[in-house]
Amino acid sequence: MSERESQEQHWLLLIHQLPSKPAYFRVKVWRRLQGIGAVAVKSTVYALPANAETQEDFEWLLKEIVEGGGEAMICEARLVDGLSDAQARALFDAARDAEYAKIVTNARELVAGIKTKATSEKHAEARSQLVRLRKRLTEVVAIDFFGASGRLAVEGLIAELEAQLIEDKAMTKEPKKAAESGGLKGRTWVTRRDVHVDRIACSWLIHRFIDAEATIRFVAGKGYVPKEGELRFDMFEGEITHEGDHCSFEVLLGRSGIADPALQAIAEVVHDIDLKDSKFSREETIGIASLIAGIAMANASDEQRIAAGASVFDNLYRYFRSKRG
Repeated sequence: MSERESQEQHWLLLIHQLPSKPAYFRVKVWRRLQGIGAVAVKSTVYALPANAETQEDFEWLLKEIVEGGGEAMICEARLVDGLSDAQARALFDAARDAEYAKIVTNARELVAGIKTKATSEKHAEARSQLVRLRKRLTEVVAIDFFGASGRLAVEGLIAELEAQLIEDKAMTKEPKKAAESGGLKGRTWVTRRDVHVDRIACSWLIHRFIDAEATIRFVAGKGYVPKEGELRFDMFEGEITHEGDHCSFEVLLGRSGIADPALQAIAEVVHDIDLKDSKFSREETIGIASLIAGIAMANASDEQRIAAGASVFDNLYRYFRSKRG
């Protein structure tokens, strides 16, 4: 038995029941399940390997289901009988391999097209298609929890395409100062520990555009009772948190009243990383997702993650401002 098979695996199970109407809501939930990498172990029971990030994904989806008129619960479980851990992992690998196979097919078609029509116009079109392929690959890798075998083939093809087509671009223009909002100043901000992209981005927005002197505190995700003068953000019962299919950064930006296209572009990037639904499909999302994941892995404390993330978002803001110039 391999080390992978001998380790005791814990699973998260989302058990849900959806209203029969509207039909689009059922499709929306199904797409969200696909986007976070869940697999069906029964008709209305979906599984994810248990960790902090997958639990958060299920928690947000549960909230959407309940708000949409459905019912849902999340359980943490060990598989005892009927389905083994190895069989469950095989379900995940099969789902990811099917997605990798689709990317391989598209990549091979793109390689063939470049070789047969090597014109500047064709290369420009190929670069655009390559961005979409790389984005899709990043999305699948993010939910490839157990290392499906199909990843190697597709990464090789994408690397071959990038070697032919990718050209570096430098952005040198300085940003203009964004408008500041005074309505949220003088507050103590509170959010969950173990911050990731949405909370890092919100913290940057608060310090950079709303209140440079703001204090941000990190607390347990559930059960926290806010004190007077505190605002909770990106928390399940927070004052500023997910609303519908909007992430917390989008909600905070709207509440701040700051009208800045560069910040709106950042909101779209944060949305797609956090919600994994490819709603905006910005080409910058792939790189920012990798940077934020690296920051989270390299920094244990929330303060360190926010400090490192601030540099990423400062540069991204400059980039989007320069694109307008």
